[in-house]
Amino acid sequence: MSYVDRIIQQVEEKDGDEPEFLQCVKEVLNSLRPVVESDEKYEKAGILERLVEPEKSVVFRVPWVDDQGRVRVNRGYRIQFSSSIGPYKGGLRFQPNVNSSVIKFLGFEQIFKNSLTGMPIGGGKGGADFDPKGKSEAEIMRFCQSYMTELFRYIGPDTDCPAGDMGVGAREIGYMYGQYKRICGSYKAGALSGKGLSYGGSIGRMEATGYGAVYFTQEYFKTIGRQIKDTVFAVSGFGNVAWGVVKKIDELGGKVVTLSGPDGYIYDPDGVTGEKIDYMLEMRTSNKDCVKDYAKKFHAEFYPGEKPWGKVKADVYMPCATQNEIHEEDAKRILEEGHSRILIEVANMPTTQEAMDLLMEKGVTVLPSKAVNAGGVAVSSLEMVQNAEHLSWKKEEVDERLHDIMKDIFCNIDKAAKKYGCPGNYVAGANLAGFEKVADAMLCQGIC
Repeated sequence: MSYVDRIIQQVEEKDGDEPEFLQCVKEVLNSLRPVVESDEKYEKAGILERLVEPEKSVVFRVPWVDDQGRVRVNRGYRIQFSSSIGPYKGGLRFQPNVNSSVIKFLGFEQIFKNSLTGMPIGGGKGGADFDPKGKSEAEIMRFCQSYMTELFRYIGPDTDCPAGDMGVGAREIGYMYGQYKRICGSYKAGALSGKGLSYGGSIGRMEATGYGAVYFTQEYFKTIGRQIKDTVFAVSGFGNVAWGVVKKIDELGGKVVTLSGPDGYIYDPDGVTGEKIDYMLEMRTSNKDCVKDYAKKFHAEFYPGEKPWGKVKADVYMPCATQNEIHEEDAKRILEEGHSRILIEVANMPTTQEAMDLLMEKGVTVLPSKAVNAGGVAVSSLEMVQNAEHLSWKKEEVDERLHDIMKDIFCNIDKAAKKYGCPGNYVAGANLAGFEKVADAMLCQGIC
């Protein structure tokens, strides 16, 4: 049995009840075969065994009191996967579907994503099965304070610097940082990123994931002689990431014609532009999690309970919502529609493995999420640098650095794909490029 197959079998036996984590491990490890099975040093040093096992995994209860005086209890998580190239770095996600499998898959992906940025940051992830939607400001504050009362033991500027993710924006980060500062008794701004500008946050962080995804797309477009201008995009979601994507595409002359939510999707042939982009912020802060409101306000078409994949004519599909939103049936519709041959993953692992295999087999170019959405963690890392220097950079400097990072990421994954005999396979290229740096650091540091 090959080295990769043996490790996959071990993960199946130990973590077979964690489907998202297992899916992610299989996808990554299978693409690493050209490097790890060509040199026995990786197997001898147990590189893959160590990569798939978190350095530390913390699960804890989060008790809090609602506005009616009733005690509620949620489950909190922090997975610290790899510190080989720097302190753990990865967001906190507050959603009802958060569980060990989701957090582990996100943390495992974060190892390679953070490596791709070129920044000295390791992989981690965290969150809770708490839903901020429908909660009052006071309830959200009490939950965040309770969550941080346990989490503070495991984080710090040189240990682990969490950021925001789905369900965790500047408001939640603010409440958590306030509690962290209160407990620690000192102002350690680098302990959390995604902070408000008034207390150590970085200009451009809110837009970073979406902007970075579009900058990455520009680099790919250069290889096929295309521009963002006059290109039609189908986007899912309407949260912070989708907002950044739509805003930058509109700025560069492209057109986004769809948004989606749990209730369905809207189709706006005139494009999401101007005040419509601003309205996305209102939709997000309303806590209704409903995209139908956009259709009512701007007279767009609304399709309840459906997703846009393969149902609208677009040049590029960009899923920006959540994991595994594109299934095999969606992939078949994309192929049947026949217009788009480009899938750009912005959300983390938005495509099931079956859908991914089918699309790539039929010649659709897939740009993988761990490369495409790395702009968010890149600017979070830049926030850590500003905090360490006690400085605040201008918007232009942050944006220029983000642009350069995304250029480098595309260049590096393109080179890795060609180096290991799979040119044009950017999924494999991202895994291979991210792995090289981490594996080299692990080999240099011995068994730890």
